[in-house]
Amino acid sequence: MHATLPLLATTDFPPIARGKLDTLQVNLGYRCNQACFHCHVNASPDRTEMMARETVDAVLAVLRTRSIGTLDVTGGAPELHPDFRRLVRESRALDLRVIDRCNLTILNEPGFEDLASFLAAERVEIVASLPCYSKDNVDRQRGENVFESSILALRKLNALGYGDDDAGLVLNLVYNPQGPALPPAQHTLEAAYKRELAMHFGVVFNALYTLANMPINRFGSMLVSHGKFAAYMQLLRSAHNPANLDGVMCRSLVSVDWQGYLYDCDFNQMLGIPLLIAGRPRRHVSELARIALDGLPITVADHCYGCTAGQGSSCGGALG
Repeated sequence: MHATLPLLATTDFPPIARGKLDTLQVNLGYRCNQACFHCHVNASPDRTEMMARETVDAVLAVLRTRSIGTLDVTGGAPELHPDFRRLVRESRALDLRVIDRCNLTILNEPGFEDLASFLAAERVEIVASLPCYSKDNVDRQRGENVFESSILALRKLNALGYGDDDAGLVLNLVYNPQGPALPPAQHTLEAAYKRELAMHFGVVFNALYTLANMPINRFGSMLVSHGKFAAYMQLLRSAHNPANLDGVMCRSLVSVDWQGYLYDCDFNQMLGIPLLIAGRPRRHVSELARIALDGLPITVADHCYGCTAGQGSSCGGALG
């Protein structure tokens, strides 16, 4: 695995600062039932990093004491964590919006047969990766038979009311390009997804998020191995749109790693670039209830161009 941080650390990305904190994005661990080609977390079944129960408690303490509107739960496959359901239940009891970054296939794993029903009962918003509506493309990027399992999971969710605007159970899908290219226009691709999934599989969903691949971890290492890293970075930099700076996720989000340490975003977390407060790194989620973040500078590097290139790319899809 090629480390890409040395290639990204020197940057002329514009300085940006934090606004009001609205979202706590919590990575419960890097263990996953898949090992996707584009995964910026390097998640896999072999990873053992999982958040301690005490750290989950610290996350809940922050949610109880600080005015945060959204808990965004990610991994790995966050549902593999033994405290996933407790975290969801207690966060929903606080009337928080809870997002589960779900890989879909986890809903079909032994022991998780009731997971979809649990998510529906708690009215959890699902953001699910499905990098194409074609079996060959999905299986090439995510593994053999992943597409078939994903469609089965989507049908389970639809049967519970997910994807139905009237039911209020939100199901959004995520698209990543297959290689070193920018995503196509989100609204155009969403229309194609809705048409193809409904026509061939009877599947419905609410919205499609198009995300650019970040030049870090597995994808970044692949670029280095194939001699395409510099060209991809040039593509991102040349497509930089300053209008996207106002909407990047790091302005209103804090990312928490499996050990409880704080980062400006999930991508900085994967690169080991910590959130700095008064020049001090390695601040813990247990400190967050008493830390003022508004106006603090956000630590940037060259990968940040992935969020502002073209139509922009953030946890909620395109920015423009």
